Amino acid sequence: MTGSTFWGSAPDPRSAGAPPLRVVALADTDSYVKWAAALLSSLPAGSEVELLVVETPLAVSRTQMQSALVGSGMDAEHVRRVQFADLARIVGEMAPDAVLVAARGPVGRVMIAAMAELDPRPVIVSGLPGISIPATTAALIHRTQSDVFVLHSTREVSTFRALAERRGLVQRFALARLPFARSSVASTSENTRATDLVFASQAIVPRERADRMRVARLLVAAARADPEKRVVVKERTVTGEHQTHEQRYGYPDLLRRLAPLPPNLVVSTESMSHAFDSAEGLVTVSSTAAIEAIARGIPVIALDTFGVDDSLINPVFEGSGLFGSEAAVIAREFRLPPSEWLTRNYFHDPAKDNWVAQVEDLVVLRRAGALPPKPARDRRGGRVRDIWERKLALGRMDRSVAGTAVYAVGIPLRFVLRPILRPYFRRRLSAA
Repeated sequence: MTGSTFWGSAPDPRSAGAPPLRVVALADTDSYVKWAAALLSSLPAGSEVELLVVETPLAVSRTQMQSALVGSGMDAEHVRRVQFADLARIVGEMAPDAVLVAARGPVGRVMIAAMAELDPRPVIVSGLPGISIPATTAALIHRTQSDVFVLHSTREVSTFRALAERRGLVQRFALARLPFARSSVASTSENTRATDLVFASQAIVPRERADRMRVARLLVAAARADPEKRVVVKERTVTGEHQTHEQRYGYPDLLRRLAPLPPNLVVSTESMSHAFDSAEGLVTVSSTAAIEAIARGIPVIALDTFGVDDSLINPVFEGSGLFGSEAAVIAREFRLPPSEWLTRNYFHDPAKDNWVAQVEDLVVLRRAGALPPKPARDRRGGRVRDIWERKLALGRMDRSVAGTAVYAVGIPLRFVLRPILRPYFRRRLSAA
């Protein structure tokens, strides 16, 4: 781990004798910290990196941090926490070649805007930390001002590129193998004690309480069907912790309503990597954990009880052969996808990865003082809208006087105008 003083202008990072590529990552929630740390670890040998956790309402806890960093080579003791108010100054003093902004859309847009105002500014990299099918306009708009948008499959790149063209948005997309899914598909565990059915919990999939209770009952049934094998409900948080998406109906609470529970049904908040060490198979609706499991040769069931729909983030599994019923879960009928699906979805030839090359190309321009500007998207409202969106994204972490003033006026006005303006914006979006 490097210190906090970075160097200034330097030659081409790819040339002999050039200073190493230096990258700072900015993250807040658990999934983005995990993604940022893993992506940094995939940079070329000799690169110097630092991870800053920006304090937002959903920032990771210390325990979540330790779990998120497993396998990244980073030590939680050396990850710095910073306030947003200090972010521009701190990164400006560090003067990195590039900044990886790893945050939810609204927060990411605010961080990207702050980095774009630095002089000289770093190359700004953003992206999405897992399955990103379907592509969404919101994901593009929030990251418009970044120089490079990292995605993780050839299908995602082609889908996002087509969407950007339809929406008239200019963006440079780059491909990177999911950094925490690098193992060979053929490397199936030989651990004879790998008998756990691991269920990857998701905060908003499915969303409704009745559907989540149905999943809870299924897990109880799976545990009772084979008392000699564990069913592990893999949660990402404990009470009081936050995650990228707010979870309204946590499985531990739902399971308590089904007590007494079979003793082989357990809830775990250990890292997914550790959970896989004893996994016979994974069950999920659409978690990126499915890709991690496949990478380790662990078979999967993508539960199809609730159908296949964009809102479930599971159309990506069409053609994979992973979809299975509740009966399949109880019978532990796990499966692996065919090679055709793998090639298009997250298991492409690593030689196709180009995100590092794209960043290095832009770093060359930056070091020469020729990095082209990446202006923010033109929007109505100007500076006032920027302040408003920063306040909405950062909540109580934005202590600026301007943010407080705009928020005090904007919330009542928003309440009045939203029903009036919503039909107008829907018509514009459908016509775009």
